[in-house]
Amino acid sequence: MKKDGRSRINWIFENFVTFLRKCILRVLSVGPIPEHIAYIMDGNRRYAKKQNMIEGTGHRVGFLALMSMLKYCYEMGVRYVTIYAFSIDNFKRRPEEVQSLMDLMQEKIEGLMEEESIVNRYGVRVHFLGNLKLLSEPVRLAAERAMVATANNSKAVLSICVAYNSTNEIVHAVEKACEEKWEEISLLNASGSGYGLIGLECIEKDERENLIKLIDIEKHMYVSIAPDPDILIRTSEIGFRHLLWAILNFQRNHFYLEKKRKQL
Repeated sequence: MKKDGRSRINWIFENFVTFLRKCILRVLSVGPIPEHIAYIMDGNRRYAKKQNMIEGTGHRVGFLALMSMLKYCYEMGVRYVTIYAFSIDNFKRRPEEVQSLMDLMQEKIEGLMEEESIVNRYGVRVHFLGNLKLLSEPVRLAAERAMVATANNSKAVLSICVAYNSTNEIVHAVEKACEEKWEEISLLNASGSGYGLIGLECIEKDERENLIKLIDIEKHMYVSIAPDPDILIRTSEIGFRHLLWAILNFQRNHFYLEKKRKQL
């Protein structure tokens, strides 16, 4: 009897907290809402050590916290969320830890494809960004299946960066831009209207230097599918109050930042 009473009290309390959270998000939604929030996954190992947890538990706790953050974002109407989940540098960790992370990643990616998952509940399309060839085959295949399974979702976008770092992204974008420009020149040469290698020597130096422009590189960046983040959060024991504070700061500075952006 006492157990049933405690269960009912817990149920009432949880529903009250949910109602209160939705009221807070509704009030926040009156002001400007960030279009894009990005999270850098960090501190899971430190948190686990601090809490005397067994190895690997910190990553699972971090994942649960992140799922809560995603739910809050989508309830509030944030369209783009990016998660920097696994850096290329993380492959330098002990093989046992890397394998454990790959297993966890595969498990959670497959969970995204379930009908009741958060991405299907909120109509979220999932993209995996990075050098996916570096992932273990089961994880890479699971990522590809998740992207196909959510391809028709159109209400929001979730970008998950794995086997990723900024250096690799820039190198990838430059290589793709060069390949695209070379194909363009080759097609023009084949049609007889191109400038060819000999012709390139006759072009003014400034024109040669501008054959590949910034926009050519930007469109090949992994993260080009979303606008620049409005808020960047480095996670470590993150909770609802941290997200709330970040959004309040965004709203407080929004008009000033918009004014500065228009001046660029």
